[in-house]
Amino acid sequence: MGEMLNVEELFGSKVFTVEKMKERLPKTVFKEVKKVMECGGELTKESADVVAKAMKDWAIENGATHYTHWFQPLTGITAEKQDAFVTHPDEEGRMLMEFSGKELIKGETDASSFPSGGLRATFEARGYTVWDITSPVFLKEDATGVVLCIPTAFCSFTGEALDKKTPLLRSMEAVSTQALRILRLFGNTDAKRVIASVGPEQEYFIVDREKYLKRPDLIFAGRTLFGAPAPKGQEMDDHYFGAIRERIGSYMKDINIELWKLGVTAKTQHNEVAPAQHELAPIYETANIAVDHNQLIMEIMKKVAGRHGLTCLLHEKPFAGVNGSGKHDNWSLSTDTGMNLLDPGNTPNENIQFLLVLACIMKAVDTHADLLRQSAADVGNDHRLGADEAPPAIISIFLGDQLDDVVKQLVETGCADHSIQGEKLLTGVSTLTDIEKDATDRNRTSPFAFTGNKFEFRSVGSSDSIASPNTTLNAIVAEAFCEAADELEKADNLEMAIHDMIKRYMTEHQRIIFNGDGYSQGWVDEAARRGLPNIKSMIDASSALTTEKSVALFEKFGIYSRTELQSREEITYEIYSKSINIEALTMIDMVRKLYLPAVMSYTGELAKSIKALNEIGMDSSVQTKVLSNISAELAKANAALEALEAAVAKAKLIKNGKDKAYAFKDEVKVAMDNLRKPVDALETMVDNKAWPVPTYADLLFEV
Repeated sequence: MGEMLNVEELFGSKVFTVEKMKERLPKTVFKEVKKVMECGGELTKESADVVAKAMKDWAIENGATHYTHWFQPLTGITAEKQDAFVTHPDEEGRMLMEFSGKELIKGETDASSFPSGGLRATFEARGYTVWDITSPVFLKEDATGVVLCIPTAFCSFTGEALDKKTPLLRSMEAVSTQALRILRLFGNTDAKRVIASVGPEQEYFIVDREKYLKRPDLIFAGRTLFGAPAPKGQEMDDHYFGAIRERIGSYMKDINIELWKLGVTAKTQHNEVAPAQHELAPIYETANIAVDHNQLIMEIMKKVAGRHGLTCLLHEKPFAGVNGSGKHDNWSLSTDTGMNLLDPGNTPNENIQFLLVLACIMKAVDTHADLLRQSAADVGNDHRLGADEAPPAIISIFLGDQLDDVVKQLVETGCADHSIQGEKLLTGVSTLTDIEKDATDRNRTSPFAFTGNKFEFRSVGSSDSIASPNTTLNAIVAEAFCEAADELEKADNLEMAIHDMIKRYMTEHQRIIFNGDGYSQGWVDEAARRGLPNIKSMIDASSALTTEKSVALFEKFGIYSRTELQSREEITYEIYSKSINIEALTMIDMVRKLYLPAVMSYTGELAKSIKALNEIGMDSSVQTKVLSNISAELAKANAALEALEAAVAKAKLIKNGKDKAYAFKDEVKVAMDNLRKPVDALETMVDNKAWPVPTYADLLFEV
C-alpha cells in the first residue's frame, strides 16, 4: 500500500486561493480585490502592489523563482513567457526579489507570431497580457523549477482579442446582464450576477511511449494515418467501465494528485468504450475557471504520462475503426444566490420562469444552430461528428419525455396542466431497494441534451479548447434573453405576455427538438425536411462566423467585432490547410522511408524463397500467389503516393485561404485516403516481424 493521501490538505495547495489572500492581505485590500472580482473595476496602483508582493512572497515560500503571464492564444493551447523575480542587486551585491503591481496586471509579448488572421502584421509585434482577477493564480512545477502562473487575457496593441479568454469573459458578462433582466421580471431582486457554469468531461487515449515513438504519424499528426484494424476492437463492450489496469490506475492516481494541488476538482475516472481509451471529469465551475482548468487537465495528462512510460493522445480520432474522443461540455446558469435557472423542479409545467428560460434556449439554438456547430469545429472533430460514434453534425435539442410532453402541451393547447413523473424501478429482487426513476431517459446521440438541470453539449472535440463553445452558448442565450426582456418589460399584462411568449417561442422553434436516434439516416432526412443545417466539416462551418446574423449578435454585446470574427474565420482556413498538409507530408515520408523499403525488402526475400523452391522442384504456388498479391498492392501504393504528392503540390500554390483549405479537403484528403487503403492492405499481408511500425494491436492492447 502507498502512503495515505490527505486530499483536504492537498487540494489547492498550489493555488493562491481567496482564503490565502484573506490571510495575507490587509482587510481593506482584500475587500477591494473581492469587489473587483465580483463586480468588475480596477485595483488601485497601491493595492495592486500589495497583492503582487503577497503573491510573490507566497510563491517564493513554495520554491518559485519565476512568474509568467499564462494565456490562451488562438492556437487552442496555452502560452507563457517566464521572468525571474530577480531585479538589480543592491549596493552590497545581494540579489533582490521583487514583483510589482504593474508586472502583475500587465505584460507584453510578441503578438505577430501567434495566429491573428490578419489582425497583426509580422512587423507589428506588440501585444499585451492582462491579469484575469477572476481566475486564481497558481504554481506550476516541472524541470524548469516552480513558476507562478498568472491567468491573463491577450490583446493586440490596437485592442483586438487575440485569445480565447477575452471573448469568453465578455460573453459571461453579457449572459449575466440579460439573465438578470429575466429574473427581475419574476421579482427576483436578490441576485446580483448570473454565472455560466461548466463541467467538461475529458476523453483521452493512453499508449505505450516506446511504441508511440516508433509511429511518426502519432508524433507529427497526433493520430495514426495508417493502420489495419486489430482482430478485436470494441465490439465486445468489455473495456467500457471495466476494471482499470494497474499501470493506468497508477497514472490516473498521479493525475489526480497533480490536479488536486492545482485546485482542479477531478472527480470521475473510468475506462471509455474503445480499447486504451479513458475519461476524466471534474465538478462544475464558473465557465472561465473551467476553461483554464481544462487546459491544465490536458497539460497534466500529457506530462504525467511521460513519468509512467506512456503517452496521452488527445486527438479526436487517433485510431480508425474504434470510437474517437470528445469533450462533453455540461453548461448551466446559476445566480450568485444559488438558484439554477435550468432546474425544472418536480413539476416543470408549473415552473413559469424555467419554461421561459427553456423557450429562450430553444430559440437561441434554433436561430444559431450553424454558429453552435462552428464552435465545436476543429480538424480532428471532422472524423467524429456524424460518424455514428458521436453526435451528428446536425444540431438539435434533446429534452426527454417529461419536458417534451410539456412543450407539446404548450404548443398544442397553450396550457400544460400536467408533467410526466418518474416511477419506481422494480428490480424483482427482494434484497434490492426499489428506487425512484428519473422522469426521462438519456440520449447519447444528441448534440445538445437536457440532463436534469443542465445542457450537455456533446459535440466538442477532445483536443479543443472549451472556450469557444461556451462563448457561443453564452452569446446566443444572452441574445434570446435580451429580445425576450425587451418585449416583456413593455408589457401591460406581464403574466399574459410571458405565457404568450413561451407558447410562441416553443411553437416557432419546436423543429430544433429531436428525441430519437441521431445516428439514423431517418433523422438526416427529417432534419433536411425541417430545414436544419447539416454542416459536415470544419471549413464548411467557418463561414457561420461572419454571417450578418452572427456579426450582429456578437457586436451587440461587444463579444467580437466584425474584424475579430473575420480574423477567426481566416485562422480556421489556415489551421485546416496546415494540419492536413502536415498529415499528408507525414504520410509521404512514412511511405517513402518506412513502408515501401520494408515491403520491397520482404518481397525480395519472398522472391528468393520462390526461386530456391523452384530450383529444388518444390511447389511454390502459395508463395507466388502471396508475392503477386503484395506486389499488386505495392504498385497501388506507389501510384497513390505519387498522386498525393501531386495533390499537395497543387494545393500549396493556391493563395486564397478559403480556396486552399477546400483544395486540401476535397483533393489532398481524398488522395490521403487513397494512399492509406493499399498500405493498410499490405499490413495484413506482410510478416509482422517485417512491418516497420507498431500495429493497432500493439498500440491498443499492450499498455
